[in-house]
Amino acid sequence: MHMHHVRKGRGKPLLLIHGLGGSWRSWSPILDALAETREVIAVDLPGHGDTPPLQGEASIRTFADALTAFLTDNNLLGIDAVGSSMGARLVLELARRGGVLGAVVSLDPGGFWRSWEIPVFYSSLYVSIRLVRILQPLMPWIACHAVTRTVCFAQLSARPWKLPAQLLIDEMHSYVKSPSFDELLYRLAHGEAQAGAAPGSIKPPLVIGWGRRDRVCFVRQAERASALFPDAQLHWFEHSGHFPHWDMPQQTIDLILASTGKAPSSSRNGFAAAQGLSMPSAAAVCSSARLPASSAER
Repeated sequence: MHMHHVRKGRGKPLLLIHGLGGSWRSWSPILDALAETREVIAVDLPGHGDTPPLQGEASIRTFADALTAFLTDNNLLGIDAVGSSMGARLVLELARRGGVLGAVVSLDPGGFWRSWEIPVFYSSLYVSIRLVRILQPLMPWIACHAVTRTVCFAQLSARPWKLPAQLLIDEMHSYVKSPSFDELLYRLAHGEAQAGAAPGSIKPPLVIGWGRRDRVCFVRQAERASALFPDAQLHWFEHSGHFPHWDMPQQTIDLILASTGKAPSSSRNGFAAAQGLSMPSAAAVCSSARLPASSAER
């Protein structure tokens, strides 16, 4: 199975799996820092980034099968893995299956909504992606101003005004570009429910991280995830929204390294330090943005 991916660093391999509509670039705030001590392999899932869509159904089941085939083909079975959102649900599914992954960190996994939470999740993201598609030519301008960042990205981040402009431009471009977004969104909301794992069945370390201010996967869902995966340790990100690696990058790095067998060694802290590893400044991005043609030129 071919998946476009980026490999950086040296050391024990670590797989990064992005969320719905994203790409490997979703991990930009922490990728370089992790690559200082690990060989990081950040994939584009099928129908995302530069990986073509699957032939046939796009779902958690088929994506888990595709990831297993990718790891098998690349002699990476047993690799430690970190997933975000839909990717977080994928790593839980692979951990549940056994024999595919090593240590697992699942950041704000989807799939644990119930009752009224299902239409809220589906309708909010359904409307959001359509707005993003309409506003795509204006995205460089929106991303370059703290007020518009705050208005447009409050569902995803607890502190959207602090996020780098280029990160948001890349993420929204990836959402629009993904041919699998709509089908996956529907199946995530209305498709097969996530199965759990019996106590003691998952031997490698398993950590579920959750942002206290998550407005996509509400905090009450963390208890359901923990109940379905009783071998998991639950970690709270007190000042984070749906993406801890955006809102609290250093704490996310420390959690990943500690949970996957490599103790944190960095003295950096806060968003600016992690951001400086790979992301251009907002001023640099915004000074080069031209409207409305800039998004089409990317």
